[in-house]
Amino acid sequence: MIIKDVAFLKSSQQLKQCPEPDRPEYAFIGRSNVGKSSLINMLVGRNKLAKVSGKPGKTQLINHFEVNQGEWYLVDLPGYGYAKVSKSQRQEFQGLITDYVSKRKNLVNLFVLVDARHDPQKIDLAFMEWLGETEIPFSIVFTKIDKLSSSKLQKSLMTYRKVMLFEWEEMPISFRSSATSGVGREEILGYISSLNEQMGDYFKAPSNGDA
Repeated sequence: MIIKDVAFLKSSQQLKQCPEPDRPEYAFIGRSNVGKSSLINMLVGRNKLAKVSGKPGKTQLINHFEVNQGEWYLVDLPGYGYAKVSKSQRQEFQGLITDYVSKRKNLVNLFVLVDARHDPQKIDLAFMEWLGETEIPFSIVFTKIDKLSSSKLQKSLMTYRKVMLFEWEEMPISFRSSATSGVGREEILGYISSLNEQMGDYFKAPSNGDA
């Protein structure tokens, strides 16, 4: 997929404030400081589209971007699991995320980002288990793979696979990525392109002659 243009559309505090669900939508989520903003910027080829901050928990709203003249929406969701925000903020973020993920009608795929440098985290595993139980389509993006040697990366991925297969019959679709080197960009965008093709005319408005 070639990214011809991308533009910020709006930020929403609640699901009902989101744009009309009239085109394919792909959202990105993960624990705070997982490299989500950097990955989004790498995917669309823009350095400052999503705000990158050294302070975890920066994204606190549902941020919508239009890609390729509105062909599809890219969504930057709040991170989860950041302990230094207040309890009420954590509950607010959790409610916002749950509402969006479970009720957004045009969400085609949720990309769940996990840091390849760390062992499987309980919060990530629990979140993905909930996605599976709720039948929300998702895939995993292992971030920051450039921070690991080839052998350590393979060990990390094998550990993740072993842990997940205790609960899952098979591994969800997954990608390896590096916002620094651009690894994973073509694969993730290619996956989005293939899903858009599968959607066909699903999001197209019926013509006047259609019932």
